[in-house]
Parts: sequence; structure tokens; C-alpha cells
Amino acid sequence: MENTSFDVLIVGGGPCGLMLALELGRRGVHTLLVNEQPDTAFNPQANATQARTMEHFRRLGFADEVRALGLPPDFPTDIAYCTRYAGHELARFRLPSAKDAKKAAAAGTGSWSAAELPHRVSQKFVEKLLREKVGALPSVTLRYGWRLTQFEDNGAHVAATIAPAEGGPPVQVQANYLVGADGPRSFVRQTMGWSLTGESGVQRDFMGGRMYAMYIKAPTFYDVSAHPPAWMNVTFNRDRRAFMAAVDGVESFAFHTQLKPHEREDAISESDAKAMFCEAVGREMPLEILSRRTWTAGHCLVANQFQKGRVFIAGDAAHLFTPTGGLGYNTAVEDAVNLGWKLAAVLGGYAAPRLLTSYERERQPAAIRNTGYARGFADSLGLFSPVAEIEDESPAGAKAREEAGAYLAAHGRAEFNIPGVTFGTRYDGSPAIVPDGTTPPQDAANTYEPSATPGGRAPHYWLAAGQSLYDAFGFDWTLLHFGLDAHDVSEWRIAAEQRGLPLQVCHVADADIRAGYGCDWALIRPDQVVAARGSSAAEPRRYMQALLGS
Repeated sequence: MENTSFDVLIVGGGPCGLMLALELGRRGVHTLLVNEQPDTAFNPQANATQARTMEHFRRLGFADEVRALGLPPDFPTDIAYCTRYAGHELARFRLPSAKDAKKAAAAGTGSWSAAELPHRVSQKFVEKLLREKVGALPSVTLRYGWRLTQFEDNGAHVAATIAPAEGGPPVQVQANYLVGADGPRSFVRQTMGWSLTGESGVQRDFMGGRMYAMYIKAPTFYDVSAHPPAWMNVTFNRDRRAFMAAVDGVESFAFHTQLKPHEREDAISESDAKAMFCEAVGREMPLEILSRRTWTAGHCLVANQFQKGRVFIAGDAAHLFTPTGGLGYNTAVEDAVNLGWKLAAVLGGYAAPRLLTSYERERQPAAIRNTGYARGFADSLGLFSPVAEIEDESPAGAKAREEAGAYLAAHGRAEFNIPGVTFGTRYDGSPAIVPDGTTPPQDAANTYEPSATPGGRAPHYWLAAGQSLYDAFGFDWTLLHFGLDAHDVSEWRIAAEQRGLPLQVCHVADADIRAGYGCDWALIRPDQVVAARGSSAAEPRRYMQALLGS
């Protein structure tokens, strides 16, 4: 390794670490990323990219590339609940295909007024694309197959030792900052002595305790299944509860089933594993198992600390979810976006180091909020148990299926129609926000009220066919103004130039958008959060000092 001195050392090459490397690399920050595994993920882990994450991919210029990954463009992204996959369908929550998502976004209003809608794609495909994007950045060095073995924050910098995972001589490196995005068993978190707090291993009839995961090929599944294709397929019976995400829309699936008390994970043969899947289907069928592993559902955990000195944690190192709602991976991406611009601002000299304290102040409450929502969804599904006659071909069985279907339909809407969860994260009380005394809207999972009250996502609008207001924002800071005269705007430009703050000035001559923002100007952070707003000429230096320090 030619260079051993970096601005930022990132440990972990999953979505969080790669997204952080992208945010830093796009800003020219000299970054080293090490990842213990030799490549990106093989297993299809997280399978839902939420709308807010897609908006960030759009900001970085590759949302359309992500939307082309995974399922065929016209594949239904529905959630289907069945007794068994070849049995009775109980309920179905319909969602637009990738082909229809752009059209649906353009027509979206109210809670779903967004530049992008969610996309159902396996994390493995997203990771591969992110790695390609990061690899093209000259300021980022990638070292897959390398691990962090020790580090020390000496106050002036972080001194670290990295080494090839398969053996070889270690290398001493130093960085201004270290970020552990190194997963649930984070070496960085453990070395810092930080603990995870909350609940772990909550037992439920489903989505609680030990789960068995299989990445499979089942070429005849759609011939055997009695129902139209769906992205997420959930079984509801007394023998084998499972959920299965379509990976390619043809033959590949990510299958997860609850282990029964007598099923010892270390004693499950490949034949046993295939029988589990066929039990969920309700009949025998051929399949190939590409990988299998166990994991624990029932986590609702958040680290007691996200930062100390020059060391940070993010993603699964900072919070662990039960995957209901698909919130873990998406919360991790938001961590990276939040931390990335702040590190770049401090390293670039236009923000004081105190800005970095806002990372924990903002992202720890967000993690507590999101893990709580995920737990609620898991309780709703996992504590609802099928009655004995659910599969009977009898009047009692028909009645049981009708009642279960009504419940599961309501659950599906609650878990998968979540604009409030997706867009409603707020950073009230953060030192990187200047409040204006207005009251933000109430937090609710299934509804979202756009608001320009400082501390939340900037309200989205469509300016013209296919052009989002977000497309008019700068990559870093944006002054969005509706009524400032030329002098007032020039004051902002001068103040930004003197500080070295990258600021794009964006004038919007639309009365409806001005009314929606409720101000003459709004200062938008690089993460598209409203930092401050006002209804008269402001003192730009005062706002910049309040947000970024002296």
C-alpha cells in the first residue's frame, strides 16, 4: 500500500460503509475502506430499498441504475399472504412494479410526494453497484479481504493496524477519523467499550428467535404456486411459517423460516432444509440450495454511544433490527449520508469539529425510533397465530381464512405503506438545526405530512415533467428562495464564499411551493434536511455560525 495516511478510515464494505465512501469520495475526501470479506455479499439479505434511500441514490445520480437491478421491470412487487405457497391465498397488498414506479411517483401527492418510490431489490445487487461507483472515485482506496486488527485514538489522529484477512504482513495506517460500519459484532464498537441496549431475541410464534435462511433456486416454483407472482411471499399455517422474497423474478429466492423448538440448527442436513421449504410450499418440488445459515429475529437494539473523539460507528454496528419493514439497511444508508457531509465539512475547514457531535444527537434517536417501528411490525405479524382449522376444506376453515385474511390485509398496509417511517425522521434539538419556533407534524408510521419546519426532510415538489425540486438542489448546501431580492441573495453568496461553504442558490417562482415551505427562504443541508428558514432578509453569517461553528 503506497499511501498510509488518510482523512477517513472506514471499516466495513456493506451498504453503510460503501455509501459513506461514496459521500466522502464525491467530495474529494481521501478515504480508505477495508472489508474483511473478499467481495460484496453473496446472500440476498435486505430486499427492500425504501423511497428515502432511492432519493439519495437519485441525488448521487444512479437511482435508475438501482431500479433496473433485481426483479424484471414488470414483475409485481406485491406482498402475498398464503396458508402455503401452493395453498390458499389469504391477502395481498399490491404495490407498483419497477416499470410503474416512476409513473406512480410523478403522480404522487400528500404522504407519497417523493422524487422516488421504494424499489424491491436484494442488497447483494445494490452492494455490487455501490462498489463499482466507489471504485471509480480517485480519492477512495478499497481493500477487500483486509481487516482492522487494532486502533487507537491519540487525540491528533487515529493510529490503526490493518492486515490481510487470509494472513500476511500488517500495515500501519493513520486517519483523521475512523468509522466502524463493521456489522452486528463490530470490532470497533467492542474495542470502544460501547454496548447495545434494548431488547434481543424476543420470542414470537414468528419473527422471534432462531430463523433459518436459505438462498435457493426453484425453477418450477411459479408453475407449482397457485397464485400470481409476488415480491414477498408469507406463509400462515401451524406447521411452517416462513417468508420468501423473489430475488430475480425467475427462479432465485431468499427463503426464511422460523425454527421449531426441536429443530437444532447444527443438525439440519441439506435434505432437511429442502423438506422445510417443501413444507412451506405444501408439496414436493425440485430446488437447489445455494447457501444456508441461521440468524436471530427479535432484535431491537441501539448502541449507547455512536461517537467518541475521532471514532464513530454506523449501520448494523450501531443498531440491530428485526427485518420487518425493511428498516435496517435503509437506516444504515441514512447514517452514512448524515455522517458523510459532516466529516467532509470539518475536513474541508468550513465547519468546526463540534458539528460532528450532531451525528449521534441526530442518528441515535432515529435508530431508537426505527427499531421501535420494526418491533411493532414484528409483533403484529409474529404474535398473530393461525387457528387449527386454517387449512381445512370446511366452513370452519373458510371462516378462519376469511378472518386471517382481513387481519393480514390490515397488517400488510401497516407494514408496507409507511411514508411516515420513510420520510418522517426529524432532528429536532440538534445543534445542526436552527429552530424557528414552529411545531413539527406528529410522527406516524403510515401517514406523512410534508413540513418545512427546520429539522425534517425538505418538502418535495415536481417542477416539471420528470424534474424534481430535489434535482435543483446542489450536492452540498442549497439556499432555496422564493422572495429574496438580488442584494439578499448576494449576501448569502458572499458569506458562503468567505467561509468556503459550497452553496447553490435556487430560486423557485411557484406560489404553491412557497406556500408549502411557508417562508421566503430555506437553507437545505446536503442530506436534504431543512436546516433553517425565514420570511425576511437574514444575516447569513449568523446562521452559518450557528449551524457550523466559528
